[in-house]
Amino acid sequence: MSEERGKGATILATLRSRISGGEYRPGYHLPAQRALAEEFEVSRDTIQRVLEELKTEGWIESRQGSGSKVRVTLPIRVTTQPKVPHGRVALGPFVARAFAQPVVELDVFTFTSESLDTHLRVQADGIRNGQIPAPERIAIRTLLPSESTELPYPRARVPADSTDDVNVKELDRILQARTREIIRRHTSSLRDALRNLKTDGLVPDVVVSVREVPLVPTHKLYLRRGVEGLIGPYKIVERRILMEDDTEIDAWDVLGLGSTLIRLVHDEGDPNAIGSVFMQSWQDWFDSCWHRYDQP
Repeated sequence: MSEERGKGATILATLRSRISGGEYRPGYHLPAQRALAEEFEVSRDTIQRVLEELKTEGWIESRQGSGSKVRVTLPIRVTTQPKVPHGRVALGPFVARAFAQPVVELDVFTFTSESLDTHLRVQADGIRNGQIPAPERIAIRTLLPSESTELPYPRARVPADSTDDVNVKELDRILQARTREIIRRHTSSLRDALRNLKTDGLVPDVVVSVREVPLVPTHKLYLRRGVEGLIGPYKIVERRILMEDDTEIDAWDVLGLGSTLIRLVHDEGDPNAIGSVFMQSWQDWFDSCWHRYDQP
């Protein structure tokens, strides 16, 4: 049985694909939580978190006692409209707005790219099944913490009076290795999903670039150059991590899936507006990091 948190993104992507591909049609009731938990071999808590994320992004609606059903209007169609609410938003609609343009440009600084992988795959599926028009070009730039940078999380959670330093260090090493594998897996996954669009002749030009930096993000950062951005803190949580060998480790970790994000909008009419200033400041910061750490 795989680690449940690591499966969260896969379950999200699968359910979104079923919705966008028509397997779960508008108005269709999703299988019960117990049935989904059995299908994906995870706990109902994991399924509840996934369904909450789908609800936040506008894929489904839920009512106590009646389960969850697909909304009549799906987010891929809704998010192409020009009016978008200000304030706290989800990542899915942001990525969908980017992919509604002829040229898709995204700059991202993230911890593992797990959420990004999920949402990019939703758009790739939409292009493949003809639900959204294929863009002329896709250009993604991603900053990730380098292999040589020690990650502050996850860390084994042990009693304050514990004296078993050797065991704690070994648990930390195991957790760090697991996180590195998650980073590699999702980075490779999103690269393949987008590059295959070019290989299969669906998008003429696709460039997915990754730079490693000696930094660990405390916030997620997503930018559409000169248009809008999203930023939101990683939440530190106490949780039990199930490893590949079925052992469990109590740990302090950061929660990225479903993080609260705040939307920054560039005001073309007023470059001195708060949104415009923040957007430009973050874009300048990203560009400086990108060019400073320019290893392939």
